Parts: sequence; structure tokens; C-alpha cells
Amino acid sequence: MDSTVALPQPQYATHEVTNQAPPLASYDASDDPALLEGLRREGAEWAEEGIRRLGARAGSAEAQEWGELANRHEPELRTHDRYGNRVDEVDFHPSWHHLMRVAVAEGLAGAPWADGRPGAHVARTAGGLVWGHTESGHGCPTSMTYAAVPALRAQPELAKVYEPLLTSRVYEPGLRVPADKPGLLAGMGMTEKQGGSDVRTNTTAATPTSEPGVYTLRGHKWFTSAPMCDVFLVLAQAPGGLSCFLVPRVLPDGSRNAFRIQRLKDKLGNRSNASSEPEFDGTVAWLVGPEGRGVKTIIEMVNCTRLDCVMNSATLMRKTLVEAGHHVRHRSAFGARLVDQPLMRNVLADLALESEAATTLTLRLAGAADRTVRGDEQERAFRRIATAVGKYWVTKRGPAFTAEALECLGGNGYVEDSGMPRHYREAPLLSIWEGSGNVNALDVLRALAREPGAADALFGELALARGADARLDATVTGLRSELAEADQVSARRLVERMALALQASLLVRYAPAAVADAFCATRLGGDWGHAFGTLPAGTGLDAILERALPGGN
Repeated sequence: MDSTVALPQPQYATHEVTNQAPPLASYDASDDPALLEGLRREGAEWAEEGIRRLGARAGSAEAQEWGELANRHEPELRTHDRYGNRVDEVDFHPSWHHLMRVAVAEGLAGAPWADGRPGAHVARTAGGLVWGHTESGHGCPTSMTYAAVPALRAQPELAKVYEPLLTSRVYEPGLRVPADKPGLLAGMGMTEKQGGSDVRTNTTAATPTSEPGVYTLRGHKWFTSAPMCDVFLVLAQAPGGLSCFLVPRVLPDGSRNAFRIQRLKDKLGNRSNASSEPEFDGTVAWLVGPEGRGVKTIIEMVNCTRLDCVMNSATLMRKTLVEAGHHVRHRSAFGARLVDQPLMRNVLADLALESEAATTLTLRLAGAADRTVRGDEQERAFRRIATAVGKYWVTKRGPAFTAEALECLGGNGYVEDSGMPRHYREAPLLSIWEGSGNVNALDVLRALAREPGAADALFGELALARGADARLDATVTGLRSELAEADQVSARRLVERMALALQASLLVRYAPAAVADAFCATRLGGDWGHAFGTLPAGTGLDAILERALPGGN
């Protein structure tokens, strides 16, 4: 006899849910006029169909869940196997591998270096701007793999072996002999605990072996992300000075190289990505470039990863703006939808200006990188200074931007389920990674003093907008005077003004009048407060929001 008794279901009349936004997914992460216009303008119009396809996938419920799960289930370090053998492996949730597989297949790692089409590097950046809507952590190994290729070319014999694998679109996790895998990922190890950004104080020692070009390393790196990459570019002190080396996790004979992971960092954000402290002790390494030229060899890698910091900050801005816009279209208060209330519209429009300026500058920098690869010396000089300027400013704006976007959701935005806290924790990293604000500001001063043509290239770019806006013209004139008195004390102020002038010049040339005028009035003209949402009366809020928010405002 069945003893199960059907109990009446309770009625929770007080729990009826109203006035809440529905889930955002699915949406199109490429539905951004500033992104698509920049893609075409910078020479990668041929990639638009693929970017739109990737944008739809990035905004899908499946891909959004991958990003959430990869951060909820953080990587775990296994120093030994069950038998006691040292393995130094990191285990990731399957969602991390799904994200990585798509990113590599879509050419967001090293693939552009093998693509001869003009605009290949712009297409990669645009792809990062949309696929980054999933989550940011897995962008670290793809960024370092992309950046490793030009640095490795300083040693043609090594590049011949590794470049075809680093530019592959195949993602195959797991440690094996690099030459036996269909595709590789690369990381880098520069900083050490006693020096940080002052890498010339590194103490890791490189000892030559009897085999030409082969060394053994002994030392302890302080911050090495993505330790499950196949190969690493690291700095160490050789007899001839600080030098760059290629360190594989697995040696050609199949044995594990000495790469002892002491611990994984417990970070504020970027939780999906493992960051580690590896110890080298008899670690086999191959010299990349001449002895004593390690910084010069690896600096090209840094230039590439700095561009990706700008890209990832712009991506976070766009992602959180989309989230905020979605919420306010579905949430009502005081008798009206939030999106229809003037003060909220001011906040959103102000955020939209910042987002468009960041996206437009990112794609301009990507265009400069692409044309530099093809031998354009004017673009090389512009890229040298503008990337450092953009890295300083756009990444600085990220934390304040994401905080304001989070606040648009009110208390809902402070809850982990919304995803906004994860984005907020991610934002400060991009200002710190690849040199903090001070390091990049000083690098701008260094470029002005030591790089012939850097200042001329910057002012040449600004001159393309001459006469279009009086506030911009006055800013550029002031910048010329400030350069003569540039020093460390004023470095941040100078670089900030450079960045704002550069963003304004691009918006004046390419953005709708409402966007360009509002940006110049506030960021250059001073008709602005100290927080987002302080655009002056008469600003074309409707035109700005109609452009910025997917699906209208």
C-alpha cells in the first residue's frame, strides 16, 4: 500500500516577484556602434561578420554561465600526484576550458601574427572587446600568447619552432612536449618580490651550460599568471646582464622542467585565472635575444599586453553599461521607469560617453599596432606613446565606471548573483597589470625624452581635428606648453590631459555631434562635476542614449 500523502502546496502570496529586470542573456555583445564603426575605420571591415557572430555567442546564456562558473569554481593547485611525484599542475573547471577553446579558435591569442591581411590585429582587438563580455580572467593567457610572438622573434631559431604553434587556433590543455602539441599558450615571468616593476633588480640567476644558448635558472618569481601555459618568457641575470629566456614546462625529452609552484595568489578579482609564485632550481631555459638585452627584448611583449589592458578596461565599461541599461529599462520607481527619469538618464549618458571614448581609443591603438607590423614608422612612433597614455588613463577610469554602473542596479548590483561585483573586483587589476599608473606615466615621460618622433606623432594625430572644437584646440595648445615643464611631479596630470585630448580628437572626427560636444564640454571644458551623472543642462541625452544602449533607450 502506498503510504505517500500528497500535501497541499503552500501559497506564498507575499513572495510574488514584480518590478525586477528579467535575465539579460541572451544579448548581442557586438551591438555597439562605436565598436563596429571603429572596426571598419581601422581596416578590419572584412572581420565584421565574424565579430557579430562572436558577439551573439558571447551574450548567450551558455557563454555567460561559463564565465560565472569559471569564477565560482576557482583553479586548484596540485603540487604532487597520488604517488608523491612533483607535478605542479593547476586544475580548472570545464567552463574555463570552454572559454579558452572559443577564444583561441576565434583568433584572440597568437593567430593575427600568422594572418597576412591588413587589419588582423584590429580584428583580434574587436574580438576581445566582445568575447570579454563573458569574463576577464581567461584573457590573461590569450593576451600573453599574443604578446610572446614578437618578443620570441628576437631568436629566429626558437621562433621557427614555436611561432607556428603559438599562432595556432587549437587549444589543447595539459602538459606535454610542446613540439608534439597542435597549439601552445605562452606566459611570462618578470617580477620578483624584492623589485616588482624594477625588474633590473631581479636576482634570478642564469648559468650557461655547455650547449650554446642553453642556461639553467635559479630563483623565485613573485607573480606569474597562467602557470599551466606551455612556455614562458622570463627575465634572469646572465653573466652579461639581465636577459630574456624561454622556459618550457616540459622538456623535449618529455621530462618535467623544474617549475615548482609554491602557491596560487589569493587575489581581489580575476579569480578564474591562476596566478602563481614559481621557483626555478636547475630550470632549463633558452636565451632569447642577446645577453644583457632582456628588457629591450621583452618590451615588445609588454607593449602588446598594455594594449590588451586598455581593451579589457573598455570591455568592462561596455559590459557594465549594458547591464545597467538593461536594468533601468525594466525597473520602475516613483511612478516611472528608471530609464525615463532625467537624473538616471544623465548618469547613463555620462557613462556612455566614457565607454565610447574608451572603445574608440582602443581601436585606434589597435590600428596603430596593425600598421606598425606592416612597417609604418609614423604609426610606430604614435603607438609607442599613445599606448602608454591610453594604458594609464582608460584603466584608471575603469574602477569608478564599474562602481557607478553597479550603483544603477541599486542593492541588486551589490549582490553576487547580479555579476556586477565580479566586474567591479576585476577593474582595478587592469591599472596594475603591466605597470601601475606611476610606471606608465613615467614611461610617457621616457618616450618624450628618448623616442625621436613620439611627441610629433602624438601632436600630428591631434592636429587632424584642429579647428573642429575650440575647447580641444585650447587643450592641445596648453599641452605644448606643459611638455616644456614636464617632470615626475606633474606626470600624471600631463598624461591625463594627453589622453583626454586624444579621446576628444577621435570623437570630434568620428562620433556623432552630440557625443563629441558633450565629451569636450565636460572632459575638456570643465562643465562637469566630480562624479558621473553631472552632464550640464542642454546635453543631448536622448541622442547619446539612443546610440549607446542596445535595443534603444
